[in-house]
Amino acid sequence: MSRLGVFVGEQGNWSFFRDIFEDLRAHHQVSVYTPKRYSLPLLQGRLNRWAHFHGIESLLRRSDLAFFEWASELLEPASHMRKRCPIVTRLHSYELYAWGPRINWNNVDRVILVSEAMRRNFAVEFPEHAAKAVTVPNAVALDVFTPPEARDGSLNLGMLCSFFPRKRIYEVILMFSKLAARHPSARLHLGGGRVHAPDHDEYYLACRRLVTRLGLEHAVIFYDRVDQTAAWLRQIDVFISNSYWEGQQVALLEAMAAGCYCLSHRWDGAEEVLPEKALHAGDDELLQHILEYAGLAAAGKRVLHEEMRRLACERFDGARQRGRLRRIIDSILTTKGDAPEPAAASSAARLRG
Repeated sequence: MSRLGVFVGEQGNWSFFRDIFEDLRAHHQVSVYTPKRYSLPLLQGRLNRWAHFHGIESLLRRSDLAFFEWASELLEPASHMRKRCPIVTRLHSYELYAWGPRINWNNVDRVILVSEAMRRNFAVEFPEHAAKAVTVPNAVALDVFTPPEARDGSLNLGMLCSFFPRKRIYEVILMFSKLAARHPSARLHLGGGRVHAPDHDEYYLACRRLVTRLGLEHAVIFYDRVDQTAAWLRQIDVFISNSYWEGQQVALLEAMAAGCYCLSHRWDGAEEVLPEKALHAGDDELLQHILEYAGLAAAGKRVLHEEMRRLACERFDGARQRGRLRRIIDSILTTKGDAPEPAAASSAARLRG
């Protein structure tokens, strides 16, 4: 078995990686980078920096291939170290601009993007490395996210995301106030919870206060973190993705698998997920989509729900996507001895501090 060093960036965010990791562990000998922390007075900062870079370098040296989930704070220093093994990273979205310019892409062998739109964006930003980029869409566990046995004819709308401004929850609440005037029994379920950061706290509070000002406290339900996502989605009839930017929203894919009728703003790449008829450019268009759905007979609604489940099965099957990722890794392991070893980047000494 080959030795894989696994680095989970974004401060240890495993949210979209656990199933992939279990698959890799079933086929390879896997070691996970775990930072070591010292708490000695005076020397704490220097020791922790040394331990951080030494730990990354040590695992690279002991690995036949290094896999970086998130092209972010762990990939940056690793890409500037002496090349010890092939490096593969999965780049979701925000990393492209927040971390991309700081990464030495010469030392990265393959970049896995979650959508064709993101692959094109990568090619624009780093054209000399475009050939390294491949697309493997996000995936969903189709045996976990399943439709309910029956729906009761309610009009339950849902969004599942952290309260970031780019999710445009505020605009959906405004749209919902118009919907509620025509369908008083409609409900809007907002799951994901508050993000405790200075520029996001105010957004969450603004959404809560907007609901109060509009007199919609009875119709808009706020949830904190949703741990039982599959069960939560089974109560949702219409799932809304209203972001202006996404890599490829996993919650949307899960909602499709759960048989929700899904509608999305035209963020770059949304057309790879949903059919044209389920996309909207503005809030009025979104409202019209929902009104058209609400006006259908039960049989017509069932057709839309079944179409979403079918698309999820065709495009985002977890087992299929994990197999594609594994084949990419295996192909690099097979050919890794053919390429010359690049020299370390000149900024390695600076990164070690």
